[in-house]
Amino acid sequence: LSERGRGQGPGLQRPVGKQGQNKASHSLCPQPALQGGSCQPGIPQNAAVTMTTSHQPQDRYRAVWLIFFMLGLGTLLPWNFFMTATAYFTNRLDTSPNVSLVPADPSKDPQLSATPSTASPGRSHLSAIFNNVMTLCAMLPLLLFTCLNSFLHQRIPQSVRILGSLVAILLVFLITAILVKVSLDALPFFVITMIKIMLINSFGAILQGSLFGLAGLLPASYTAPIMSGQGLAGFFASVAMICAIASGSELSESAFGYFITACAVIVLTIICYVGLPRLEFYRYYQQLKLEGPGERETKLDLISKGEESKAGQEEPGVSASSSQPTSDSHSVRTILRSILVPALSVCFVFTVTIGVFPAVAAEVKSSIAGTSSWRDYFIPVSCFLTFNIFDWLGRSLTAFTMWPGKDSRWLPGLVLARLAFVPLLLLCNVQPRRYLGGAHPKAGSPSSFRKVKPAEAETAGAVMAFFLSLGLALGAVFSFLFRAVV
Repeated sequence: LSERGRGQGPGLQRPVGKQGQNKASHSLCPQPALQGGSCQPGIPQNAAVTMTTSHQPQDRYRAVWLIFFMLGLGTLLPWNFFMTATAYFTNRLDTSPNVSLVPADPSKDPQLSATPSTASPGRSHLSAIFNNVMTLCAMLPLLLFTCLNSFLHQRIPQSVRILGSLVAILLVFLITAILVKVSLDALPFFVITMIKIMLINSFGAILQGSLFGLAGLLPASYTAPIMSGQGLAGFFASVAMICAIASGSELSESAFGYFITACAVIVLTIICYVGLPRLEFYRYYQQLKLEGPGERETKLDLISKGEESKAGQEEPGVSASSSQPTSDSHSVRTILRSILVPALSVCFVFTVTIGVFPAVAAEVKSSIAGTSSWRDYFIPVSCFLTFNIFDWLGRSLTAFTMWPGKDSRWLPGLVLARLAFVPLLLLCNVQPRRYLGGAHPKAGSPSSFRKVKPAEAETAGAVMAFFLSLGLALGAVFSFLFRAVV
């Protein structure tokens, strides 16, 4: 550096390296000087304004938003594609060689299959329990890997977790598409299918946890596209199944095209993630993560809040960790006590939902369709499409309204009222039946974050994720009970 770069007054020392130049720029170029467009000699003006709001990069064409939407779609698309294709799996189990069929009573089961295939004289035991076992094999790995996420995050790089999970899910779908053309006995086909379901939900749990951690680097509004993408996953899977049936092809051909469609979407998701680091908007916030905690806090406050940084008031040599309480001071027990009602509400909502969907709801048969074409569309439309449309609407409404409030007494009452759906669905025309005669998941989650301090939000989110996964696992267990009493 020349003599001009050594500083222009007493008490100023020569900055060392790029970071020192930036700090000196902030010292030599106060805010009034920046607004006036001038600076002291020897200090580049752009070094002082690098982290101001005017120089914050913009999300051009909403590219980062769309990429996070696609990544959100990719987290739940695998499970929804497998769940919506239950007609294909149960038909394979019924028509596979060396399978023992259980005779069905035509008077009680006027429609033995909701798929465009030849009706079988009965239903195999593996086919009858497929939905229950599928739900259990999906939810238990989800609960396990939700608990292991903190362990995995510390030891496996984020890019490896996200890209590796997407590639693994793609391979599972490719194997599933290939097996459509391969003839297998019922038991090997059943076991292989359950292993695939466990794999996609294990990798899906890793992907989801990593994705929300990735979104945490960006402004808070970038969590919304993940939720919207997840809501669209079920709707997309339902529409894909309806289109496959409408094609008029044989069941095997329709199923092959259905799973190839899933492969194409996962490939597109991988391409989106690979292109994410090339975007300036994402690189900007990624760089904030790589810098020191004190400097990052200063910049985020200047950019996001428009307020004077608290960290900037400290001495340069003082570590940020010494001026703020550590996260360890937040007791999990205290946080759990604060969010106990929303946590139990989320757990209860998903216990009831997964207890009857799809194990019971997917077994309901139309009593008026007969041999018309509506018979083939009844389950895809009445069960899966209807459920996923309103699930998507429910997720989207949380962006506009947060009713009931965080302390409202309506929340527990509305959650308990959900129990009414259990007997109502059990009394539908569920086939086959033995004993009975035929005749809001996101409500708790957002309110939990409003009941804790901002510094405790991350811990509260982990607690809520655990209770959500616990509700899914309990629902999978109760689905056996609900199906057994029909």
